[in-house]
Order: sequence, then C-alpha cells, then structure tokens
Amino acid sequence: MSNLQSGHEAAEVCDLLVVGGGATGLGVALQAALEGRSVLLVEASDFASGTSSRSTKLLHGGVRYLAQGRLRLVREALRERATVLNLAPHLAQPLSFVVPAAGWLRWAWTGLGLKLYQWLAGPLSLGDTVALSRQLLAQGFPGMAGQMGQAVAGMRYWDGQFEDARLALALAQTAQRAGASVHNHTRVTGLNPVDNGWQVRLLDERRGTRRTVQARCVVNAAGVWVDELRQMVQPQLPAGPPLDALVTASQGVHLVVTRACLPLREAVLIPRTADGRVLFAVPWLGATLIGTTDTPRSDAPREPQPMAEELEFLFRETHNAFGLMLLPGDVRSVWVGLRPLVGSAGQGDAAQSTSQMSREHLIRREAAGMVTVTGGKWTTYRSMAEEVLFVLQTHGDVPPPPNGPVDTRQHRLVGAPEPSGSKRHSLSEAPGWHLWGSQVEQVRAMPGAQRALGMGLTEGMVRFAARHEWAFTVEDMLARRWRALFLDARQAATMAPAVAALLQEETGLEPRLGEFLELCQRYMLGD
Repeated sequence: MSNLQSGHEAAEVCDLLVVGGGATGLGVALQAALEGRSVLLVEASDFASGTSSRSTKLLHGGVRYLAQGRLRLVREALRERATVLNLAPHLAQPLSFVVPAAGWLRWAWTGLGLKLYQWLAGPLSLGDTVALSRQLLAQGFPGMAGQMGQAVAGMRYWDGQFEDARLALALAQTAQRAGASVHNHTRVTGLNPVDNGWQVRLLDERRGTRRTVQARCVVNAAGVWVDELRQMVQPQLPAGPPLDALVTASQGVHLVVTRACLPLREAVLIPRTADGRVLFAVPWLGATLIGTTDTPRSDAPREPQPMAEELEFLFRETHNAFGLMLLPGDVRSVWVGLRPLVGSAGQGDAAQSTSQMSREHLIRREAAGMVTVTGGKWTTYRSMAEEVLFVLQTHGDVPPPPNGPVDTRQHRLVGAPEPSGSKRHSLSEAPGWHLWGSQVEQVRAMPGAQRALGMGLTEGMVRFAARHEWAFTVEDMLARRWRALFLDARQAATMAPAVAALLQEETGLEPRLGEFLELCQRYMLGD
C-alpha cells in the first residue's frame, strides 16, 4: 500500500478496502492479506464493538436450526467450529451442555435431535451425546429447582465456547502480520466511483485527521449497519430503484451473575421458552452468563438498551428453569447485542419472528468493485471470507491471488499456543494471563506487569493493549481487551480512572473516561 499523500497529490491506493471490524470484516481482511493483496480495514468504533463482542459466547453449529431443517447451515457451522477451535485454542474450546427434559417423550425427541447433531459433525464431533438419569442430573446440579429439578431425565452433548472480543482481536493482529493495514475509530465519510475502483474518504476520530484512499474494491462488512453504507453509495450509482434494506435487526439481551449465584460447571440449555427460543446459562470467565432474547427492532442504535419486557422474560425464564428468583442487584452486568438477520427486511413483514429468520449470510455485488456481506454467524466467519474473495474474483473485480490459493483453515491466529504446549486454562475460569496465549511473556515484560488494577487486570496488560492491541479509550480496554464491563459494570467503573491515566500516558490521546463511566451506568440494574 502506498504512503498517504496530502493536499491534491495522489490518494493512498489499495486492492481492497474492508469497512467493518467485526468477525466478518476481519476475516475478509485476513483472507485477502494472506493471498498477497494490499488491504486496508477500517472500523468506525472499535474492533468487535458491535455484534461481534456481544454474542452468547457459543461457537456452535446451531442445534435449534435442525428443527428448521437447515442441515446445510448446521453442517457448515460444525465444520467451521472445528476449524476455529484449532486456530485459537486459548480462546475457543469445547464445552459440555446439559439439556433437561420434563417428560419422556420430550426427552426422547431431544435425544434424537442431539444424536443427529453429533452425527452431522462426524469425525469433528467434540464428544459423545449421552443420556443422563434424574439421579445424575441431581448429582451434577445439586439444589436446582424449576425445570432442572423437575426433569425426568436429561441429555449431555458437546459444543464450543469462545471469547469473542479477544478472538476478533487475534484476527486483527493476524491480518496485520499478514500485511493488512487495520484501523479502529476510523469512519467512512464518503465514497465515489472512479476509474478502476472507488475513492473513499476517511476520518480518524481519535486524532480528527482525514485521509483519502483509492481502493480497487470495497467490501461492506458493517454488520447490522451495512444499509447505512449502501445508502451512502446509492447516489453515486446509475439511476435505479431505491435500495431495499437487506438486514432486519434482532436484539439479544444477556445477564451476568456471579458463579455463586448460579453455580454451573457445565452449560445448560433450556430448549423451550415463551418466545420460542432456547435459554442458555453458560459458565464464562468466572461468572455465569444467562441469555438470550430475540426481539425485532426497526432501528439499530450503537449501544442498544434492554427493554423492560426482555428483562422480565429473562428473570421469569431463569426462575422457571432453575428455581432461582433473581433480583436486579444480583445482576453484575446487562448487555445487548444486535444481530444482522437476512430475511424479511424491506418486505414490511413485521409479523415474522426474528427467531425464525435465517442465520445464513448474504453476499451481494452492489456495483463493479463493491460487495456487501451480511448475516451469518461468528462460527462461519472464515468460510464467509473465502466466499467474498471468490465472488470478487469471479466478477473480475480482483485478479487471481498473487500468492496463489490460501487455505486459512491451517493458518493459526496470533497467540495460539503450540499443540504440545502447557496445560490450557478453561474459558470458564476468571480472566487471566492465559487469554494472551503464546504472547503472555511479552505481556509479563511490560512495565507494571505485577501492579493490580482489579479483576485480574494489571498495569502491564493495559500498556500492552495500548502498544500492540489498538486500545485507545477506556471502553476499548475495559469492554473488549479485558471484559470488566461485561462481567461487573460497577467494578469496571471503579477501575476506569487508573486505566484512563495509563492509556493517556501511552497514547497521548483523550481516553474518554467520562463517556465510559456513563456507559457503565447503562450496564447496571438498580437494586
């Protein structure tokens, strides 16, 4: 990629400009960079700050999609699940799930579906699906009431768990090592078609500086916000009908409670709730995560808030499932993600439940050298990236890859420990040094590596994140580099001033402490 020129001189030039720093965009940038293309990725906020850091932390094939007959989607996701587990074993690991059944017919039907799920995985299965007697359930979950206590039997099956925000960061670091130029807090302010590509104007919101890039191709991977970029492009295209929206937003709310409040060693899946979804309770980073809702939205705010009825639903379903009467003060953090779903968007079908809409992805060529990719799921980010590059090459938007075909299934991510390395820590444990994988010694070598800031975070970790992980704001650090905000919003607010001082010292930029403290309030529930 050429150096940036100012004034009226030539703009910066690249083969591919990727807009969006979530799982999909980062996957595309990595794929293209490994193929030898010059790549620039820009993210308006922080990497994975939208949907990609707000998942239920499950790297799964989609058990419930079996009932919808989407076997192709399940097969692909199960294959990609195994790939991601190999690419970043410190951030993605197998996890056992227990499913209680209130009656024998329901138990038999559930067992059949889960056996099919294991069969579809074939040699990539993570473990056997086995029946659990009522006695075994009681031993594994002592003191449980509700559906867990009333179940006649249960099933245990295996799926994957991951730390989504740090996996996105590992993708960004790996893409950078492969030659991509990746930037967070950088917004697209304009796009214009030019000879042999697109001229794109960018604003670095950290420093207030502007730049212009000429890209042979633009990939719109802005997640639930892809339609905003599409509307920006439309006036530059030949006259035609207005662009229909591609995406319907679905809101998912998650509650985090202490492990003492809901002590789980395995994840629990409750297969039937009032809105037709499943309910998950998952041990995650020393806490227990409960989710999720599936509520359609007509808008897509950057920081969505839980609706009162969603909170009531989760409290009620938690009581129904575990006999646990949660109080607002029990919730350490409540956070919301928006899923980009492809289906009824633009069709005026508000009655269609988002829980029944496809999680499959869509790739649309908007114009020469302009592709939108949306939908899909975290588990399949890599195969989606492969398909995007295939579409661009098929249409002649990019030439064959300079480095030849690249199999990203074998390219392990930054931080991945060697297969014969030391014992791996479970993602169910509290966050610690192990989340950096093979980079841990670099982190330990930072100044202040032993000075504790709270929740396992040290001064050295903050300095490392500022120097090597694009952490500029307190939110970058305490929401995604370290999951303090998502685990305990009150404690995150207590840690924030010390983190802000370190970030300002390292970067020389305003760390936006006040904004983060306001955000913490939105992740809390009243007592």
